[in-house]
Amino acid sequence: MPKKLLSVLALLAIAGAAHAADEGEKKARDAIHSLLPLAVIDRVVRSDLPGFYEVIISGQIAYVSSDGKYLLQGNLYDVPEKKDLTAARLAQLRAEALAQLPAAKRIVFAPPHPKYSVTVFTDVDCPYCRQFHKQIAEYNQLGIAVNYVMYPLDIHPGADQKAVAVWCAKDRNEAYTAAMNGQDPGHATCTNPVAETKALGVRLGINATPTVLADDGSTIDNAKATVPAQLLAELERKAAAKKTSAPVAAR
Repeated sequence: MPKKLLSVLALLAIAGAAHAADEGEKKARDAIHSLLPLAVIDRVVRSDLPGFYEVIISGQIAYVSSDGKYLLQGNLYDVPEKKDLTAARLAQLRAEALAQLPAAKRIVFAPPHPKYSVTVFTDVDCPYCRQFHKQIAEYNQLGIAVNYVMYPLDIHPGADQKAVAVWCAKDRNEAYTAAMNGQDPGHATCTNPVAETKALGVRLGINATPTVLADDGSTIDNAKATVPAQLLAELERKAAAKKTSAPVAAR
């Protein structure tokens, strides 16, 4: 068969596949909007589950068939690999988003040379956040840097203003610690990222505080995260697993 004809056939095949993908994506979007007309869809991509698309909506993942007829919610597992594909995807999305949030929009408590770091979505009026922060010196002594991201919850009236007041204080770290100890942070205002970080948390599907994320975007269970030694052990486990799964460079 002439090479020119082969090239034409290849181009037609690619175009056909692209058209099918576009059609499948549209049907997936239409299916979501038929159930949730006001849903803001962040992304639609082909899923690892054959015949389905992965639809990301406000930090949540749903799976919609390419014909738009079926919708699945829940975690998708790769059985042979023993891997939670949904959790891995959410972690990837969160890591990508957090990489775009500069340190200047976080309140950082870190030792001089941290071994590990975590990002914590926090609320000044959250009692569990206060308990977490009471141990901040121990986290730092263990080599863990803590990056706080303000995420005032709607269930705490006035938490937004308190977060702003902490941010606008002369010494944010000192003001945050005082607020975590129950002191009134006052009513200071200034240019601040609180509305931005709150919107980010909503977009990433953060629904509770404290939510503790490792550098890879994965969520660390609070039962481990709130005990300094256990948090260190979990971060060490993740680091070891990452090294084990890293591809070996070609020699």
